[in-house]
Amino acid sequence: MSELEPRLAGATDTATDKPSPPEALDHDALAGRVLVVDDTPFNRQLLHRLLDRIGHTTLEAGDGRAALELLRDPATEPVDVILLDIMMPVMDGYETLAALKSDEALRDLPVIVISGVDELDSVVRCIEMGAADYLPKTVDPAILRARIAASLGQKRLRDQERALLGTIDRQRAQLARFLSPQVAALVSSPDGEAMLAGHRREITAMFCDLRNFTKFSETAEPEEVLGFLRLYHATLGELIVAHEGTLEHFAGDGIMVFFNDPVLQEDHAQRAVQLALDIRERFKDISADWRRRGHVLEVGIGMATGYATMGRIGFEGRYDYGGVGNAIILASRLSGEAVAGEILLAPRTYAAIDEAWAEPVGERQLKGFSRPMPVYAAASRDGDPAGTAGATVPAG
Repeated sequence: MSELEPRLAGATDTATDKPSPPEALDHDALAGRVLVVDDTPFNRQLLHRLLDRIGHTTLEAGDGRAALELLRDPATEPVDVILLDIMMPVMDGYETLAALKSDEALRDLPVIVISGVDELDSVVRCIEMGAADYLPKTVDPAILRARIAASLGQKRLRDQERALLGTIDRQRAQLARFLSPQVAALVSSPDGEAMLAGHRREITAMFCDLRNFTKFSETAEPEEVLGFLRLYHATLGELIVAHEGTLEHFAGDGIMVFFNDPVLQEDHAQRAVQLALDIRERFKDISADWRRRGHVLEVGIGMATGYATMGRIGFEGRYDYGGVGNAIILASRLSGEAVAGEILLAPRTYAAIDEAWAEPVGERQLKGFSRPMPVYAAASRDGDPAGTAGATVPAG
């Protein structure tokens, strides 16, 4: 509570004398709003006059509690630096400093302690509590100006960093709307570059195509086709995200999803089958609605499990995240082979799931494969493997 030495103001011997001419800041960018917290009006006035001369805007508080109320008041413009006395009534400097550093919204404000308590223990205590600096009340104005400028510079850097991080978070959120959430997270992660470059991983790939879509596109109005595709994509997209699948692409009526990459999933085959079952179940209402309008639309799904090389695919300026491997080709062929409402599984996928989820449906000769292979169909909730009581609707 001791008063500041008159030379702190650097211009007068009393509070009523005429102040010296204003001093220009070295850089206008260093001008800021400074909160002076001191219980002695004379001290606050001297600091106010000094800060005003060097270009800063000053706010005042007579104790720590008043300072916190001022800082937390929504009507108060943001403060850049706090000059804090130690010995004050109501709430002293130590308590004020502790309250500031425990408040998420205020903890980054630089605090310069200006105190008549020049004991080493007090200095150490304040620095350990987070004060940016500790100065005696007989501080030279040039030193005070330099310390405030340094604190302002550090705060500006923190503000820029916070703004940059906010921009990155917004961009990441926007990126997730164009990519699968897992891929968006991969792109912005420290290990993402190595993963994007290429890696080998066992995956379960799933293809889903509409049956009778070509005929529908030829006979329906363009607005109808677009409206249907939006509903179809929205429905499948919601389910893919819910099952944590990685969407490789939407291509008109076809989609490709894979599991176990870039995020590892021990039950990736089971997840893929559950997603396919949910797609088929959800699509029943959509199909029934469009059937009433005279359009027969159904889904056919194929999936396979195996190793693939995963990573960035494309060219400079336009990349996708995808994979290359026999399992992906096999899943595509099975999707083309599936009739309306059918979910066909390759042998490795069937071996990785509960047997009750699927049953054999014989061998199929698939395009591009030299020999027939055993194929399995995922059972529907009512026990019908095809989910449509044997209905056949051509692909496309």
